[in-house]
Amino acid sequence: MNDLGFVVRTFQAEVLEGPDKGASARSIEGRLIIGTADDATLHLTDGTVSRYHVELEASDEGVVLRDLGSTNGTALGAVMLREGRLTESAVLKLGRTKVRLTLNGARTTLPLSTAVSYGAMLGASAAMRQVYATLARAAPTTAPVLVLGESGTGKELAARAVHQTSERAEKPFEVVDCGGLPPTLIESELFGHERGSFTGATSDREGAFERADGGTIFLDELGEMPLEVQPKLLRALGEGEVRRVGGRRSKKIDVRVVAATNRDLRREVNAGRFRADLYYRLAVIQVRMPALRERLDDLDVLVPALVKRICAERRVAVDVPIPDELTAMLAQHTWPGNVRELRNYLEQYVILEATPPFTADDADGGGDESGEGALVRGLEALPLRAAKAELTDRFERWYLSRLLADTRGNVAEAARRAGVDRGTVFRTMRRIGLREPDER
Repeated sequence: MNDLGFVVRTFQAEVLEGPDKGASARSIEGRLIIGTADDATLHLTDGTVSRYHVELEASDEGVVLRDLGSTNGTALGAVMLREGRLTESAVLKLGRTKVRLTLNGARTTLPLSTAVSYGAMLGASAAMRQVYATLARAAPTTAPVLVLGESGTGKELAARAVHQTSERAEKPFEVVDCGGLPPTLIESELFGHERGSFTGATSDREGAFERADGGTIFLDELGEMPLEVQPKLLRALGEGEVRRVGGRRSKKIDVRVVAATNRDLRREVNAGRFRADLYYRLAVIQVRMPALRERLDDLDVLVPALVKRICAERRVAVDVPIPDELTAMLAQHTWPGNVRELRNYLEQYVILEATPPFTADDADGGGDESGEGALVRGLEALPLRAAKAELTDRFERWYLSRLLADTRGNVAEAARRAGVDRGTVFRTMRRIGLREPDER
């Protein structure tokens, strides 16, 4: 890496055997996808090869190979690979096709932004500056953007940044949580409904697309969208118009679409759970939000900024200390819940005035001061009713933060483990401040 960009090696793939013998392709910005999909870098016609069969990505040590849930797998000699790192040229077998991967000595430089923030996103790491560069190129256009990444990495922050730096900044920004609504209500939320179109439809209602007209619609958790709703979304995007549930007329809309998911939609396409044509439509520009463990050098910026924000939101004294030992300790954690988990942790630190245990520490029993003792410390100074209310809030925050950390921010799985529906989890998170719209 240098100040101007991230340097990666180039590589190429050539078909040695199969229906597409002689076809070849070079890596583009350090990546190459092989499959039968129209947008695959090396496009094949072999019916034994999946739409998105395998992805190859340059790294410092070589090329990382990821099989994308293909039907017939990816073989290197006698070994079937799901993921691995290649440090030298190799021959891969995909269905009936053999492909020679050649690692070149040449290098290419991926552009990096010189900024240390973009919108509400913070971080000067190479991974984040690459995100900024991609979003900055995408924002002035009308092209759909697909934001990928684990839960808690800040996908909604990226979507809002695209909107705020576009010509649509003064227009509406509508958010639709495709995973937080029952399948029967998603269509109504997206496109609206007419009175009497279904039980409970007591009046006409605009959908998110109508409300976002002229602005941006953010489709969060897109990978959770039911298959039966996907053709209707595809039609709305393709025709630039929507029809309410139960309606007879369509309405023209002008909406920029940004979508996000923690799933690999290429795997979902291969498995038949996501329409390939909808994926093509939405994945015009893709950006991957890095996991926090991949940019721990950003903790020096993130921790003070989050503590300052928490103090303002929770009305806590602004002189909360951030000792060097705390930052060093935070850098030793893997942060499965990413920035969302970090914020939850710091919120407990700020409010409880104690260093909360990490999930791994809980199994050891922990000390009273950092575990159950921290939950009740200071409550004896409050009236009984106030103390009970405060303890409930503290426990729910502690309990849900642990569940979200254990499930890597997957609210549906956290709800299942807690024995409640995900709507209850969402409402509780919003009430106690564990789920902020700009940290999704």
